Amino acid sequence: MNFQQLRSVRETVRRGFNLTEVANALHTSQPGVSRQIRELEDELGIELFVRAGKRLTGLTPPGAQVLPIIERILLDAENLRRAGEDYAQQSSGKLAIATTHSQARYALPAAVSDFRKRYPQVTLNLHQGSPAQVAQMLLAGEADIGIATEALSRYEELVALPCYRWTHCVIVPPGHELLDGQPLTLERLAKHPIVTYDVGYTGRTHIDEAFARAGLHPDIVLTAMDADVIKTYVELGLGIGIVASIAYDEERDRHLRSLDARHLFAVNMTRLAIRRGAYLKTYVYGFIEAFAPPLTRAVVERALKAEPGEHFEI
Repeated sequence: MNFQQLRSVRETVRRGFNLTEVANALHTSQPGVSRQIRELEDELGIELFVRAGKRLTGLTPPGAQVLPIIERILLDAENLRRAGEDYAQQSSGKLAIATTHSQARYALPAAVSDFRKRYPQVTLNLHQGSPAQVAQMLLAGEADIGIATEALSRYEELVALPCYRWTHCVIVPPGHELLDGQPLTLERLAKHPIVTYDVGYTGRTHIDEAFARAGLHPDIVLTAMDADVIKTYVELGLGIGIVASIAYDEERDRHLRSLDARHLFAVNMTRLAIRRGAYLKTYVYGFIEAFAPPLTRAVVERALKAEPGEHFEI
């Protein structure tokens, strides 16, 4: 039994049983992948995959039982390698962060700046995507840390820790009728075309839920993944915008005005996630604390040791 055999099995499942893609991912040949799988099956005395001719179509029941063990062995091997690197190189290496555009644009800059001053020899790689994509990058080992508002706490394989709470605001052009000083209500918002986040991004679920509870059907004319795009189209007069409050800056957004909407939509929580059971290098803890000071190394280590389903709040 060897790690290449285990990687072949894990990657086969991740790539939807497409051995050509598996071979490309592992930098080998398709016959080589098939051979590695067969050798492992022969050693274990069971078939891991359902076959249709030469094609693999799914996991057998024994394969479904073995797969979590394989993933755990490979994760432990990666942790062992990282532990050695951590002690050999305490302040250098790479840190991959998966996050949404809004977090990268508005929430991360201060933490990144502080981190770079403390660990100048660490290379930071920012990967942007939807909350679901952030979770998948973590699960695939493509990122060390994931930061997003939604989705991260839904995966048992991840430890999702709370970072900070935030609310939404409504943005409009100067002179808009919503700036008349009257109370801001969902009914008033629903009378205007709305530009806001795409489904699954930056608290959009709470926006939809608020209108649904009020029995309203807002005219959402455009959705986008980030606030900069939303603000651009509000400036063009396409509609009013609903964005995260942190995305509005009075000095930078001089051509827009903001109205506090915290009383209309539920409070949102940004969470930081890591793979359950992962070994984190010293500088990873340093970044986590730079981004969310309450998440000290002791707190994160306690969370990593907790059972799935146990929640941590701040």
